[in-house]
Amino acid sequence: MSHRLTALPTGLLGATLFLALLTTQYQAAAAGDSGRAGNRPSRQATKPLFKDFMAINGHYTFKPDLYRQVARLARNYHNLNWDVKKPGDKITLPVCVNKVNWKRNLYGNWKAAGFETDICILLGGFGAKTPNYQRLWVGKGQWCYEYGKAMATYFGPSGKEKLCTSIEIGNEPGAQFDADLYRTLFKQMARGIRDGDPKVRILTPTVQARKGDDYAQDLRGIYAEKDILPLYDVINLHTYAAVERKSNKESPWNRSYPEDPEIPYLKVVDEAIRWRDTHAPDKDVWVTEFGYDACTPAAMKKRKGWALKLDWQGTTDLQQAQYLVRSFLVFAERDVRRAYIYYYDDKDQASVHAAAGLTRTFEPKMSFWAIKQLLELLGEYRFKRIVKKEAGKLYVYEFESGKTPERFIWAAWSPTGVRTNKKEGYVPRKEKVTLAKLPALPSRVVAMTTGKGPARDVSWEKAGPSAVTLTVGESPVYVLMEKP
Repeated sequence: MSHRLTALPTGLLGATLFLALLTTQYQAAAAGDSGRAGNRPSRQATKPLFKDFMAINGHYTFKPDLYRQVARLARNYHNLNWDVKKPGDKITLPVCVNKVNWKRNLYGNWKAAGFETDICILLGGFGAKTPNYQRLWVGKGQWCYEYGKAMATYFGPSGKEKLCTSIEIGNEPGAQFDADLYRTLFKQMARGIRDGDPKVRILTPTVQARKGDDYAQDLRGIYAEKDILPLYDVINLHTYAAVERKSNKESPWNRSYPEDPEIPYLKVVDEAIRWRDTHAPDKDVWVTEFGYDACTPAAMKKRKGWALKLDWQGTTDLQQAQYLVRSFLVFAERDVRRAYIYYYDDKDQASVHAAAGLTRTFEPKMSFWAIKQLLELLGEYRFKRIVKKEAGKLYVYEFESGKTPERFIWAAWSPTGVRTNKKEGYVPRKEKVTLAKLPALPSRVVAMTTGKGPARDVSWEKAGPSAVTLTVGESPVYVLMEKP
């Protein structure tokens, strides 16, 4: 969970992180050779179905029966300091030193609900924020290997339990973590995972193809080295739609809409893909964190501490729904194999990452219903092509059914919005447009939904043998079509 550009004391948001499925065709082709090039079809030919693309971050209080309505892929923050008191201690998986049983209390329940799980190993209390943390790892190279092997053997898809299909070695160790130490830790743990279960897909920690920061390592560092390249399968990105500060007078937490050309939200994804294409073409790219905060007006009145002093602002509930849905759509255009929403639930707190849930104290927000609809509509579809992409005016993407090639869905929306610090009084853009050269006339056009119940139909007019006219705004509309 990135706290990019924040100046918060360490403990202010810690509780947000800790309290607050079935493999794709490509994965099956990649399993056993660690995703190496030579055995795979082209990336475009294997664009993931949306059910194998849409994903969500969870943790200990995650309710699998609730959230399986919005995803079948889940990611868990697996606390290493739950497993052992310190590196080098006896490994007792699935039972932790704090008496949590990972199978009984968490992963078994997720599996029973149909989830495929990615395990993100949190270095937590053994990381850079702990004084003299380096001494905890002295002489622990072999232990790292044994821990990685134990994790993969017990949780991996080749074993009896089959509780995960991928493992991340660290969440956000960032540039603060001793580089030589992390390289040793990563190499040894990855070797252990490979030997424990070669079908487990290994992820880098959070990286970016630019200078590292407190949360992301520089992808251009160790990850092209000959002895490291065979030890991972996925390049792991966190991206948030943060607005870069131009002065200290501006809040460090302002965010914008996904397509805003002035923010690095999509740029960091594109940069990583370009680096991958040149240096590690056999690797996949996943976005394992993206999200938007949306709290209630009542919570805003209770802002305190740095959130009050630095004027933290979130989106509205509607904007959160719009921007999450549109984020999935623009990630799907790119060569991103999975995208995990941060976060599943929040307690309606007015501060960064503390209002990012699809639910608010486990009650669905507008975003929950919008994401549920997206999964239901596009779950069996994959991105096919860009129909129209006019910055500031209109985006139209085509999705094709993986089961019935004659079925298509066009998603159309205005790629506009407002920054969180300017949302008061904002008038959303909408325009009457003509969509031409459709594969077939619509069988139905539906609006993005924000509540329980059937989606609202959108009226449209025929504008020719293969064209329609309708009104498009900042909430996507879905044009359902089937060739005769």
